[in-house]
Amino acid sequence: MLQIKNLYVSIDNKPVLNGVDLTIKPGEIHALMGPNGSGKSTLSNVIMGHPKYTVTDGDILFNGESILKLPSHKRALMGLFLAFQYPKEISGITLEEFLLSAYRAHQKILRPGKPPILVFRFKKMLKEMMNKFKMDEKFAGRYLNQGFSGGEKKKSEVLQMALLKPKLAILDEMDSGLDVDALKIVSNEVNELHKSNNQMGVLIVTHYHHILKHIYPDFVHVLKKGKIVKSGGKEFAYDVCKTGYENIS
Repeated sequence: MLQIKNLYVSIDNKPVLNGVDLTIKPGEIHALMGPNGSGKSTLSNVIMGHPKYTVTDGDILFNGESILKLPSHKRALMGLFLAFQYPKEISGITLEEFLLSAYRAHQKILRPGKPPILVFRFKKMLKEMMNKFKMDEKFAGRYLNQGFSGGEKKKSEVLQMALLKPKLAILDEMDSGLDVDALKIVSNEVNELHKSNNQMGVLIVTHYHHILKHIYPDFVHVLKKGKIVKSGGKEFAYDVCKTGYENIS
C-alpha cells in the first residue's frame, strides 16, 4: 500500500530525513518510535505533502503510484489520512461544517454521479458517532478545535477518521495530551475501525509505548537521525523503553 524508497528530505536546506525505507501492506499496523528531533513528524508530514519540506531524493508510492507531485488534498482523496500531533484551531467553520465538507468530497470520489448526502442524514450519523466517542454533541456547532481540550482535539481527529474511512491512517503522537481514559477511548475506536476494515493500514508515530498497550502493532521501527536503524515485532517496543534509544543502532 505504502512504499517509501530511500527518502531524503530537508527543510531550509537542513537535512532531516536521510534515506528512509518503509513498506506498509494493506491491513498492517506499524509503529514508528524515536527520540525528539529524529524526524518522525517530518515523515508524517512529508507523506501527506506538507509544502515546507523538500524531498531531495527517493520516492513515496501509494498503491504503486508516486505521490510526490500531488498536493495534500489529492493525497487525502486517494485514501491517506493524517491525525495531527497538534490539531489546528480554525475560526469561522464549525466541526460539523468541516466534517460534512470532507465527507461529501470523499463520497464524490467513492460514489461518482451519486447525489451528496443530505444534511439531516449526515447530522444523524455524526450524532451517533459523537455519542460513541463520548463527545458532547454541542462540539459539532463549535468552531473547529477552538476551546477543545487536548483529549477532545484527538477525539475530533479520530472522529474524522471514522467518517472518512481511509486506506492508510497516520497517527502522529496520538497519545500526547490524553489521559488514561481518553487514550483507551481513542485507541478502542482505532481498533474498531481497523477491525471493520482489516485492509486499512495504520502508522502510529510515538515517543513511548503507552498507546501500543492498546493498539498492537505488527511491526515496530526506531527512527534515529533521520533513518530507520532497527525494526522488530510488537515486543520490540517494550525492549526500546527498557533500554532507551541511545543503545539502539
